[in-house]
Amino acid sequence: MHAMSANFPPADLFRHVSAEKAAFYRSVMDAFAAAKRQFRLHMRPDEVLAEADWRGAPPRLEEVQAALAQLSEWGNLESQPDTARVASIGDFYRARFLYRLSHGGEAVETALAAFAQALGRRAELQSVALEDIASRLKTLIALADSAQPDAAKLHETLRDLVRVFESLADNAQAFMAGMARSIELQQADASAVLAYKQRLIDYLERFIGDLVGRSGAIAQHIAALQPRIDALLQLAAQREARDAAPGGAQQQDEAVKQRWQAWQERWKGLRGWFVSDRHEPPQAEVLRSKARASIPLLLAAVAALNERRSGRSDRSADFRVLAGWFADAAGDDEAHRLARAAFALNPARHLALQAGAGLDLPATTPWAEAPPLQIHPRLREYGEVAPRGNLPRVRERDEERAWLAQQLRQEHRQMEAARARLASGRALRLSEIGTLDRHALALLLNLLGEALTAQTGPDDVVERSSSDGLLQIRLEPLGAETHAAVVSDDGVFSGRDHRITISARHDSP
Repeated sequence: MHAMSANFPPADLFRHVSAEKAAFYRSVMDAFAAAKRQFRLHMRPDEVLAEADWRGAPPRLEEVQAALAQLSEWGNLESQPDTARVASIGDFYRARFLYRLSHGGEAVETALAAFAQALGRRAELQSVALEDIASRLKTLIALADSAQPDAAKLHETLRDLVRVFESLADNAQAFMAGMARSIELQQADASAVLAYKQRLIDYLERFIGDLVGRSGAIAQHIAALQPRIDALLQLAAQREARDAAPGGAQQQDEAVKQRWQAWQERWKGLRGWFVSDRHEPPQAEVLRSKARASIPLLLAAVAALNERRSGRSDRSADFRVLAGWFADAAGDDEAHRLARAAFALNPARHLALQAGAGLDLPATTPWAEAPPLQIHPRLREYGEVAPRGNLPRVRERDEERAWLAQQLRQEHRQMEAARARLASGRALRLSEIGTLDRHALALLLNLLGEALTAQTGPDDVVERSSSDGLLQIRLEPLGAETHAAVVSDDGVFSGRDHRITISARHDSP
């Protein structure tokens, strides 16, 4: 049995993509890729002819055989003699082959499929992924609470969590990059963008609402798992290490350690998405800001499309229209008024043209009665007054940087003081808070906003963590007739009175 499976140069494996009959070769290779997915070992030339998706009229069998031979020569296919259909001595000596994908051909097909999928993927904001992540975290908490966690169930839950999170992160990254470049909006058809505008805005608003509503709960689940997550990841690593290549005890321990470190890295990435590390905001907050900013970008793109569709004329067309208006003028006075309006012949005088003389003229001075301006010849010749030369030296910004750093430190101290002012751990009514500065009021409003998003009814008691996982807030509505007012430097915040408890989380990062 003869098999053409030599080591071919990697470049030859891609030659069929740019060859003269590239479409023909791709049809043949697509047929073999489909056969591979159907777990078929070999294909004959007549099967390729019958099953391939030919672009146009089907070719002759001899053309298919020649293409198969060429692909085998490039290394994409492997061939072996076909003796199953031999009925005579003549058939035995006639060249008949079975073909299958070679190892290199499989790699090329996988690469081309991944390339096509990545090129055609549209960025999505996955609200369902947020729900799945919260569900998997609840399952992990339940497993952690059990005396002897089920290693198989734990490993399955962690794999599902990583798969869902990776999909969410990849799509969010593609969405943010796409909105930053506005690729979709600039290349889309104008009528399609205008028709899709409201649906896209509704889609973004729904995702932002889901992100705000679920991020806090996910951060709370992560904070509850943080003290016990290492033990769970160790169990998952030990179960994965069973499939490692056989070796001694040292190799087995090394395999467990490597897998445990990989799981720790995945958990760190998930945690950084929803919990702040005191230096950078969580990625969920960044994604929410990008989603909010994409709405003005969409509206600006729509405005630009409307401007392009309005059919603005060029300068020569404007001058031709203006000439027609001059020709239709009733007299010199009307023509003068048209000239003043068209060419801005008004008393305004540019400061860069003449310093000093004539600048004290009142704005009511007619243009014809004002003294003449001395125009520099360079302005007439080059269109600019300043001579060309070396660029100015780069200014040192050390003082400005120091000032910005001081402002950041001051803002940090103000926020820490606001947290110390509000996060007392005692239950008190909003009407008893008293006077707050603007920073403490901003922190209070953010905490109230996060708590109220989780409230299903006006009389429900809500208890949840802040989005950064640093504070715990409990909000208990009082009677509907009660009233509270919080005074600050920016005004008075008033409404129904609530009993509020704000405390710092001891297990926060």
